[in-house]
Amino acid sequence: MSDGPARRGPGEPWGGVRPFSIKTKLGALVVISVLITTGLSMIAVRTQTELRFITVFSMIATLLITQFVAHSLTAPLDEMNAVARSISHGDYSRRVRDNRRDELGDLAETINVMADELETQDRQRKELVANVSHELRTPIAGLRAVLENIVDGVTEADPETMRTALKQTERLGRLVDTLMDLSRIDNGVVPLKARRFEVWPYLSGVLKEANMVASTRAGIASGSGGHTRTDVHLHLDVSPPELTAHADPERIHQVVANLIDNAVKHSPPHGRVTVKARRGDRPQSLELEVLDEGPGIPRSQWHRVFERFNRGAVPSPHGPGSDGGTGLGLAIARWAVDLHGGRIGVAESDRGCRILVTLPGEPSTSS
Repeated sequence: MSDGPARRGPGEPWGGVRPFSIKTKLGALVVISVLITTGLSMIAVRTQTELRFITVFSMIATLLITQFVAHSLTAPLDEMNAVARSISHGDYSRRVRDNRRDELGDLAETINVMADELETQDRQRKELVANVSHELRTPIAGLRAVLENIVDGVTEADPETMRTALKQTERLGRLVDTLMDLSRIDNGVVPLKARRFEVWPYLSGVLKEANMVASTRAGIASGSGGHTRTDVHLHLDVSPPELTAHADPERIHQVVANLIDNAVKHSPPHGRVTVKARRGDRPQSLELEVLDEGPGIPRSQWHRVFERFNRGAVPSPHGPGSDGGTGLGLAIARWAVDLHGGRIGVAESDRGCRILVTLPGEPSTSS
């Protein structure tokens, strides 16, 4: 049983035969011209009209019909030419009307498919640049903070400080290796390097880095979208303290760092952002929660929170020192969670915004 009419692909004739193909139209033009000439000749014989008048009438009728057919063929070509010229100039929004059932209709559909593909590739290229800029900002700012403190004499270049700088450099290299291939990211084929780790020291390091980066940005005029809030207190709540989880620490770092960045930017002056970690239902699973004290997100916007370049419906950025962000942080967090097979979403909260992340932990082994 058929589920419905099959959709015609580009270049595929309707039902295998084109009832209104250009060849058919040209053939009909010739037949009609011959019929008109023959008909007028028969009328001339019966009415004894001079042949020259019949010839003139025949030529006029043929030219009118030819002009009508020619216009129906050249008008879509002019439209296709205009659309192709726009595409060559980088405008991929225009499309050709493909309501014809002939070869020109197939060509129009092919041009539209090409425009769709080019528009998608152009959007992915721009998203790649935005993703790379967004993700590289944090380790670069952290590394800059360490080096500036050393140059200004605030801290000494002791082994511990240099290890912090080395850690940021290593993370920077890993991010470059991951983000340079957008097709692998969008297709979800980035390999996970999951392992067991202790949650408390891991998240404590992420919060420490977030505080350090915010302090550095406070003195830097930047339009990158990162917050410069130093008045927001970050609180970590891990229970039990010896909690462990099984996941890719690098990807989870992306999740937590972006959620904290978003929560801080939307916090009121001297607000509080809480990061909670609890044991999940499965072995080595993890439930993460990031809660702020900001205005929250309207329920009608919950389904759009994790879309790329979505900056919310609020007309002005929240909190002092916030520029509203690029609208990529939560989208990247969702990508990293999806890569683990987990879930991320906005949860009910009496105050502020509450983002809940569930990671599945160790994969179950089938017997």
